Amino acid sequence: MDNPTKTGRIRFGISKKLLLSVVLLTLLICFISTFSGYVQYSNTIRKLYNDNGYVIANIILEHVDHDQIARYAQTWEEDENYADMAEYLRSVEKASGAAYIYIVTISEDHTMRYIYDSSGLSIGDTDPLSAYFDEAWAAYTQGIKPDNYMVRHSARYGYLTSSMLPVIDSEGKIAAVLLVDVWMELIEATLRGYIINMVLISLITLAVFSIAHWFLMRKNFIGPLMRIRSNVTEFAQDNTLKSMSLEKIRTNDEIQDLAGSISRMEQDIIQYIGNIRTITAEKERIGAELNIATQIQADMLPRIFPAFPERKEFDIYATMTPAKEVGGDFYDFFLIDDDHLGLVMADVSGKGVPAALFMVIAKTLIKNRAQMGGGPAEILSYVNEQLCEGNDAELFVTVWFAILEISTGKGLAANAGHEHPVIRRANGEYELVVYRHSPAVATMEGMRFKEHAFELYSGDSLFVYTDGVPEATNAAEELFGTDRMLAALNREADARPKELLRNVRDDIDAFVADAPQFDDITMLGLYYEGPEKTGREVTVPAAEDQLETVTAMVDGELEKLGCSAKDQMMIDVAVEEIFVNIAHYAYAPDTGDAAVRVRTDEASKTIEIEFRDSGIPFDPLAKEDPDVTLSAEERNIGGLGIYLVKKNMDSVTYDRIDGQNVLTIKKKLG
Repeated sequence: MDNPTKTGRIRFGISKKLLLSVVLLTLLICFISTFSGYVQYSNTIRKLYNDNGYVIANIILEHVDHDQIARYAQTWEEDENYADMAEYLRSVEKASGAAYIYIVTISEDHTMRYIYDSSGLSIGDTDPLSAYFDEAWAAYTQGIKPDNYMVRHSARYGYLTSSMLPVIDSEGKIAAVLLVDVWMELIEATLRGYIINMVLISLITLAVFSIAHWFLMRKNFIGPLMRIRSNVTEFAQDNTLKSMSLEKIRTNDEIQDLAGSISRMEQDIIQYIGNIRTITAEKERIGAELNIATQIQADMLPRIFPAFPERKEFDIYATMTPAKEVGGDFYDFFLIDDDHLGLVMADVSGKGVPAALFMVIAKTLIKNRAQMGGGPAEILSYVNEQLCEGNDAELFVTVWFAILEISTGKGLAANAGHEHPVIRRANGEYELVVYRHSPAVATMEGMRFKEHAFELYSGDSLFVYTDGVPEATNAAEELFGTDRMLAALNREADARPKELLRNVRDDIDAFVADAPQFDDITMLGLYYEGPEKTGREVTVPAAEDQLETVTAMVDGELEKLGCSAKDQMMIDVAVEEIFVNIAHYAYAPDTGDAAVRVRTDEASKTIEIEFRDSGIPFDPLAKEDPDVTLSAEERNIGGLGIYLVKKNMDSVTYDRIDGQNVLTIKKKLG
């Protein structure tokens, strides 16, 4: 007995299905053969009966007077010959065994009018003609013999077949239609007997065939299948031991092949499971080691915030989310000295463990070399040479590396194939800083990297990132892009770095949704407050008549510091020299503005004066100092004024920043 299923219903097993299919197939064959025999036999008998009716009709037409019938159709009255004709027709009906013989005319209103009827109707009586009207009308009007047997069942007249011929007078006109109906009761009894015999024969054949087929299938098909099912069930419960029962199946057909295949499959599964156990154990070991590697990598990156709680000049925050257990992205920030902050954002080519190992080496080299001094370009050149040695895997790393002077906000950055940084000026919006990059680090020996000067002012912010941010992809394979990144940054543009990075990450997660992360996502944000200094700033037209305004502002700040007359005179001379040069040459022959910013540090008695103009690029420090040992007549014209500025000030620097000339002088007051 089959086992019940979990739903409580009895399973219809394969043995029952096979038996049912045999029974249904046999019944279908019996039905088709019986039905086809019935149709053929029935049509044959109907034709015989119908042909017999036509024989009778032709005999009648040879013996009756067609012109007399035509007169009856005109007068509808009996004469002395009508009784003889009626007697003749009755004798033919009786002798032939016909059911009815009648002669009629046909009307278009689907009625027939009797000239003679053997059932007892009188001449001139009418009857409706519903069945086979088209055939009767064609015979009456065109003399066409019907092409079917005109078989009909009638509650009034019984089961009949009709034979129909036109009655044509001597003038060739159709006077009436002769119909001979023949009883069909015999065919019904004959067909019933035929069907009963066929059904009995089919049932006996079905029983014999089903029993023989059942035993044959049980031995050669169902039995082996049941053994295979039992073996598979046992193996599913205990897949550590292969059963030998399948090897006993000897049917010499596909069933035996199936049993052999299952037996070999069980052996392979046992071996495969053993391999899986070994692989799983190895995978667990590797997973544990990768977890340790993930922790080690995370520990290598600065992740304690605030990173420099004692420094009030800036606030910094960074995050790194690897796409795999370990990633190739890294960030770093460190104090090179008390006044210089190193910032690193980098992305190693590739993913996984190789990229992570390369990342560790690159990060260590950058930081160690930066501690030794030098600019970003020099440091990256050194790192490039070191990484190119023995780089058989041909890995490389894109790097954005900057050194920021904390006290002034001035910085130098080298971009080795990395993403463009983003800067926000105080009370402004975040914008990409786009400029030409150098190639990535470790792509080729002997490379030199370009530096880019920038400056941060109090309230400015900096955002750097890896390509995992703009290239984050959703399920529709759309990229997050820099436009969405800038929108996320500007959603709360004045937010501090931690909140800023959280906003960007929230927007990335909402955009990506359930799509998998394909790349590491690393971000660093810096807010620059600047040192605590006092000072003033003024923007005036770059004209000599504005010199008094500028010196008045500078002298006012010097008085607050208690500056000596000597120092004030040297500073005023330097201011005059620089401002007059801007007035004469920066915009010539056009005009423009000049901005002068004074910052003082009362604690160190230091003054810093910055001059900015948007004129033509000009570095006054690039010109060679004049030889003051020569006489005035022997010296070249020009250069003495800036020479005196350099001699009297503690430091003089020039930068070209954001399309502006920026000249800064510093002096510590005595």
